[in-house]
Amino acid sequence: MAEQPKYNPPDPILLTLFANRFMSVAEAMGRSLQQTAISTNIKERLDFSCALFAPDGDLVANAPFIPIHLGSMSFAVKYQMQLHAKTLKPGDVFMTNSPHAGGSHLPDITIISPVFDAKAEKVIFFTASRGHHADIGGILPGSMPPTSTTIFEEGANILSFKIVSEGIFDHDGLVDYMITKPAQYPGSSGCRNLRDVESDLKAQIAANYKGIQLIQQIVDDYGLETVQEYMYHIRANAESSVRNLLRDVAKRAATNVLEAIDYLDDGSPIQLRVEINEEDGSAVLDFEGTGCEIRGNLNSPISVVHSAVIYCMRAMLDMDIPLNAGCLVPITVKIPEGSLLSPSSTAAVCGGNVLTSQRIVDVVLKAFHACAASQGCTNNLTFGAGGKDKDGHNVTGWGYYETIAGGSGAGPGWHGTSGVHTHITNTRIGDVEILERRYPVIVHQFGIREGSGGKGKWRGGDGVVRELEFLEPLQVSILSERRTRQPYGMEGGEPGAFGRNTWIKQPRESDGDLPEDPRAPLKPRKINIGGKATVFMGKGDRLLIETPGAGAWGVPDDEDDNAHGHGHEHVRAWAPRGSLAERAAAQAAFGP
Repeated sequence: MAEQPKYNPPDPILLTLFANRFMSVAEAMGRSLQQTAISTNIKERLDFSCALFAPDGDLVANAPFIPIHLGSMSFAVKYQMQLHAKTLKPGDVFMTNSPHAGGSHLPDITIISPVFDAKAEKVIFFTASRGHHADIGGILPGSMPPTSTTIFEEGANILSFKIVSEGIFDHDGLVDYMITKPAQYPGSSGCRNLRDVESDLKAQIAANYKGIQLIQQIVDDYGLETVQEYMYHIRANAESSVRNLLRDVAKRAATNVLEAIDYLDDGSPIQLRVEINEEDGSAVLDFEGTGCEIRGNLNSPISVVHSAVIYCMRAMLDMDIPLNAGCLVPITVKIPEGSLLSPSSTAAVCGGNVLTSQRIVDVVLKAFHACAASQGCTNNLTFGAGGKDKDGHNVTGWGYYETIAGGSGAGPGWHGTSGVHTHITNTRIGDVEILERRYPVIVHQFGIREGSGGKGKWRGGDGVVRELEFLEPLQVSILSERRTRQPYGMEGGEPGAFGRNTWIKQPRESDGDLPEDPRAPLKPRKINIGGKATVFMGKGDRLLIETPGAGAWGVPDDEDDNAHGHGHEHVRAWAPRGSLAERAAAQAAFGP
């Protein structure tokens, strides 16, 4: 962070006021984006983030959106500043998604807008929004291919594109970046549904403009000098809070060295050593010993590693402060070059943002002895149609993407929560009614996976069961973790259950799996497809996803089990509803 001028101690009332004013700007940007977007991913699943940044690119404030976005967006803002700082003009808007320009993974497109002072002479803030777009090209619909081995297979890769120049939107440039360039690579196609992507990008641009208006209003109310002074105080407050946290951790642990290791399903280690300086409350987080780059897509950009770290620091603070750049000032993060946390520029990364980031969080929280492991996965499901046909022409289609909840880890004094998105994701799942209305699927099951959480004095949360039937042939992909390694328990608590992905395949003559006796009943086959797979599913095929439970805390005993029950006593009995229940009710109304 750049050196700041000396300020007087902050007024505590104004400090709280400005913290909330800054957060309210991000919240208003988010409301604008949700209301004007048209995709299921942004409008219903809320897979987006909005934030406010200082002139140097540091995060100032955000609303409670997606932690993995918020920690890394600062890298994206700073990258664009390095390229364009001397040529910025009012009305300029930049678009980027490259992991090597501060991006997380390619479907997360960041829109960045400079905020100028009243005389339009200098930049006083930046507003930025990041949204996950369901298809940006690549080898498979949904742009989250579980089989990708290079970034070129994952879709459009944009270092920097001035999508709006002094108020003029560049549609032709967008077509080039989203359709023409991604389709140049073997097996890859351009964006399968540019209309929806373009509409959502315009919604992001409008949200940024809403933020510009609101921050200029705050400057008009208080003056630029006062606003920037309290922007500094808010960051300094976060820095002080993290320094106190680190001192307290060292004191409680009776050591200033903390260590932890955990593994991805393929055996790649993520290793961490934390050294705390108790005098100044700083710490070095060293990931030396972490595995090398992976021939797969679980490589994680450096910006994502910092996002996971800043999230953990903020999560362990028992204070209501905005997540901002101050949380990282006392922290030095060391990442070995060439590791899966600092991959080469051509490495595939789409899974690193959503899966490896979860494992980084597990490792950091394990080192700090904060809680047991949560599900450690986001269970990424994609399906769709379109892309390149057999002649190499780009066919308009569509892609759907969702992340599926699991269990959260228990801690000293609390049970884990069942069926929630955990840690760095914070998105919703697609509503059953909207999913079935817009896409050719039926949801047969969606509920708690009873007993999948670890047993202990404080129980781990249970995962969920989600079963979908496809009403037409579709390419279906699942990208998931914790299918071979269980989420750990702590202090004697048991681990959570593995996840599992099962293809329930209908027999077909074209597949050669019909019974020899034509009079024999047709029985579907159950096929375990593993954690990372893409399958062309026929009409009537189903995908059953059982997500991981979470680890428990403390040694289990009979007395604890009897005292606490199974953890779902507060949940009302399930009542059939949705399309299947309506169909059954309609059939029953006509009698046998």
